[in-house]
Parts: sequence; C-alpha cells; structure tokens
Amino acid sequence: MLITSRGRRIGGRAVLGVVSTLVLGATGFAWSQLHRLDANLVTADVIAPTAQVPDAPAGEPLTVAQNILLVGLDSRTGPDGKPLPQNVLDALHAGSGDDGGNTTDTMIVVHVPAGGAAATAISIPRDSYVDIPGYGKHKINSAYSRARADQRGKLAQQGMSGPQLEVAADAAGAKSAIAAVQQLTGLAINHYAAVNLAGFAALSQAVGGVQVCLKAPVHDTFSGADFPAGVQTISGTQALAFVRQRHGLPNSDLDRIARQQAFMSAMAKTVLGSGTFTDPSRLSSLVDALEGSIVLDQGWNLLSFAQQLHGLSSGAIAFGTIPVQSLSLATPSDGDAVKVDPAQVKAFVQTQLSSPDVAASGGTADPGTGTARPPSSGGKVRPIAETTNPTPPAGTPGQPKMTAASGCVN
Repeated sequence: MLITSRGRRIGGRAVLGVVSTLVLGATGFAWSQLHRLDANLVTADVIAPTAQVPDAPAGEPLTVAQNILLVGLDSRTGPDGKPLPQNVLDALHAGSGDDGGNTTDTMIVVHVPAGGAAATAISIPRDSYVDIPGYGKHKINSAYSRARADQRGKLAQQGMSGPQLEVAADAAGAKSAIAAVQQLTGLAINHYAAVNLAGFAALSQAVGGVQVCLKAPVHDTFSGADFPAGVQTISGTQALAFVRQRHGLPNSDLDRIARQQAFMSAMAKTVLGSGTFTDPSRLSSLVDALEGSIVLDQGWNLLSFAQQLHGLSSGAIAFGTIPVQSLSLATPSDGDAVKVDPAQVKAFVQTQLSSPDVAASGGTADPGTGTARPPSSGGKVRPIAETTNPTPPAGTPGQPKMTAASGCVN
C-alpha cells in the first residue's frame, strides 16, 4: 500500500500548509490541537530508507539537520484520487489538465538545521531544464508527471483502477520529483509534503487572510489575479491567484517565486501576531484546514518534529532562489525552459546553508544514493525582510527579490 489515510482530506498548498505547521510547533500552542492534527494527516511511502532520519526524544531540540521538499501540485484531483468538482476548479481558475495538470507547480526545499531554531527555504523554478533520473533532460516540473503517467499505465494494465490507482501513481510521481531535486541540489531529501490547488483557499481563510504588497496593479485572466497596487489583505481564491500568476509579470516564473516567498513570510508573521493561538475558533479552523490539506511522507512524525522547533520564529526563516542563466533556453521537445548549471546550483545551495549568515549546513547527499552526510554548524539566518537571491550573469533577467523596506513584489 503506497499511501495511507489517517483521516479526511481535501487539498491545499504545501508552501502554506507546512509553514503553518512549523509556526504552530514553534509557538508552543495547545498540544491537544497538534495531537488532533497528527492523528488525521495523510501519508505516502516516498522517502528512501537511506534518507530517513530517526525521531529525537520528545521535548529535545532537533538533533539532525533535515531537508524538506515542499511540492504544490497543479492537479485536478484530490489527494484521495477523486476528481475535484468542476465548480471548485472554475472558482480556482484551474483550467483543464492540459494547462498543467499533475506537474509540480511549486518546488521549494526547506532546510532546518540541528537545533530547529531557523529555516532556509530555497525555491526551484518549475521550468528548470535538468537531468531527471530515468527520463533524460526535461523541465523539472515534469519529473512528477512523467513517472506518474508511467506507473499509472502499468498499474492499470494489472487491473488497478479508481482512486487507488491515482494515489499509487501519485506516489511514483513523488519519488521521481524527489530524485530530480536531489540530483540538482546535492541535498538528501528527508521529508516530503505535497498538496494540490483546492485546499489553499481554506488555509489562507483559516488564518484570517494574509497581508501582501504589490508594486503595480495586475489583471491576469489565466490565474484570476486582479489586484490594485499597494498593501492589501487576501485570502481564499484571491490568495491562490496571487501565488499562481506568472503571465504578465516581467520575469514570469521568477516573479511568481517572489510572490510565493512573500506570501510565506507574511503568512508566518500573520499566524504569530494575529492572536491565532488565543482564538479557539481560528485555531480550530486552521488545524481543520491543515488536516484536510497536507500529504506527508510516511515516516514523518509531525508532532515530534513540531516539538523540536520551539526556537523557530518568523524572523528566522530565510528565502532564496537557485541561480539561473537564462529564462528562454530552447529545448528539443519541451519548448523554452529555464537554463541552470547544476554545479552552480550545488555551490549556491551549500553557500546558503553553510555561510556564517545561516544557521547550519544541511545533510548533503550523494545524488546516486541519497545518503546524508553529517551537518555542520554556522551562524544565524537572515530575517525574512532580507531575502537573498543569487546575482544572475550579465544579460539575464534579475532574480526576484523582496524589497527590504516595503516587502512589495511585482
């Protein structure tokens, strides 16, 4: 059995869902709520034994640095394998499966160092042209869909059907995405979280909306984004449109990554400063949304993990994006893609995780085995408002970057 259900589930965004969970664990909130959350999550068997990490004793700080792959799936089905209702898809401006179904719309590696008092989130553009183990060079967001489609076909020929077929295919896709990210970054992925389109609205509404800031007004019929310039509070389908828009933005997916990072940081601040943990109704709604949104790897004891993050605060989460060389690389069969240099990416990742400005180095991996090496120590993580990104080569688009003073993005 590739996936197990420990409760009901709908869908959501990994970015918001897991950051919510990290924030919940960091604040020492009512543990009865976390026990309820842990008992009702959905898990999938997708992490290789060589990359699994043991649970630390209850109440003790995180003893081993860990790397979490957060995946936002552009899927038109729920985690239970059942199609999402058409009225839900219409409200989300999801389009059809031809518009990107079953690809990884969002890919972020979150490194949590030993001690658990900080986190570094590194975004990977979904169109990065990379080697996908078993499939050759393609856009990294297709690692999931290619393996999923292959496994689905094989299992269907063996007689499997319905939701069971879909969730088994999803697990194969997850393993492929993990392998591609490990090969590109050199990091062993110890945990995995993936969600789809539908639950994001519930999560953003549960926290009472999130404040964001746009440099200029936007109107995009593809994502449904229609916002004025300046500071505004968004939730529900508006929040989904905000993090999904890429058409009409100067740097396309890079600007969308900046949106996602801005939303993550604002969401963490919102949860920590809005009285969520003293408002029983809001807290219950948030836990309900998390229960129905996240699919985790089978070996992840979320309650134990959250208990090890007592020192984590919103200001201890740093964000970055891997370096890119071009946004218009012509490919033989995948159209224009994002050109990246794997050696440069690995060097950037190690610099981010081991520099004096970052808390600790991650468990780097042999891409062939995924075996983690011991973590090393370092300094403090830069706060959210000082998000850093690599400087691109001359002649290429600038990397997205939050404005330190205002936090406004394109």
